[in-house]
Amino acid sequence: MRPGFFFVSLKVQVLAGLHRFWAYARLPLPVLLGMGVLMAQVTVADPRTSDDGVQLNKTPKTLFVVVDGIPADVIERVNTRGIDAVAAEGSYQRAYVGGELGEPTESPTVSAVGYMSLLTGTWSDKHNVRANYGIEPNYAFWDIFRVAKHQARAVTTGLFSTWTDNRTILMGDGLEAAGGYKFDFVADGFEKDPSFAPALDDVERIQAVDLQVTTLAAKTLLESAPDLSWVYLQHTDDIGHRDGDGPVMDLAVRWLDARVSELWAAVQARSQQFVDEDWLVIVTTDHGRTSSNGKDHGGQSDRERTIWIASNSPRMVSPAERSAAIVDIFPTIVEHMGFEMPEEVAAQLEGQSLLSQ
Repeated sequence: MRPGFFFVSLKVQVLAGLHRFWAYARLPLPVLLGMGVLMAQVTVADPRTSDDGVQLNKTPKTLFVVVDGIPADVIERVNTRGIDAVAAEGSYQRAYVGGELGEPTESPTVSAVGYMSLLTGTWSDKHNVRANYGIEPNYAFWDIFRVAKHQARAVTTGLFSTWTDNRTILMGDGLEAAGGYKFDFVADGFEKDPSFAPALDDVERIQAVDLQVTTLAAKTLLESAPDLSWVYLQHTDDIGHRDGDGPVMDLAVRWLDARVSELWAAVQARSQQFVDEDWLVIVTTDHGRTSSNGKDHGGQSDRERTIWIASNSPRMVSPAERSAAIVDIFPTIVEHMGFEMPEEVAAQLEGQSLLSQ
């Protein structure tokens, strides 16, 4: 995949008797903009109802958002209207990363480790990611998008990410060992493109990438509504490493929260237009930060291990019922989406669904 471009995978199914024809196209952003087209328009049928007017089962859809490196105490102190709006529909709770202390599952509180634990529902002793770079993921532990593409029904997927390695390395998109190509809509590669905002310094440039990724994700959610989407945004972690705790970090959190507001607004608008869709939205972070100044992470202190989960689902279990972990997000999505998994994949999971019965 060429860096710096937004590619759209369009799958057009043409039925001719019992035969199927799939057209697969990847177009760069400049071409799409020149055509005045950014996303494939999807025509969705009216809400499905029975003969007596009773609405039948809705189509499940999931959006999960990872905003990098925001400690729970910061998210609870700073005014975050976007995340609060999501939680107002369901719940907010603290959770943990880093596995079980002193056990084989103990995992570094590092970004890629947290992503992979969320994506596979396993800790680093299984998925084999223990750092951000120089890693060799164990693709035998399926990621959630591989599970999505394993379904008997067609499931559309989207990835909108400021860090291209999420797709190419962590999930091994296109690699046979990782399940092949798994995404229908992709927006990444901007941070690797030297022509993207070259005049900005590193931190400001990543912030610009976050904004671009959010804009494309929101448009895709509204117009095409992939069944399963992941949005990853990085700005807050950059600010944390540079400035640590304090007013600059608080400002970065509010800025990133505004991006969550854009995504949430797209989901709400979509839900109002297509009332037969049942949306699960989860917003979380990948790790906390050190208590001394907030500039670092990776260890096993309480603040580094403590994350948070906001969701629009009123079915999320309460902290009084049991503690939540980042590995619980995978089985939560599986339950909401009604995914079926091979027995050997289900048996390897180390989390459990956060949805109460």
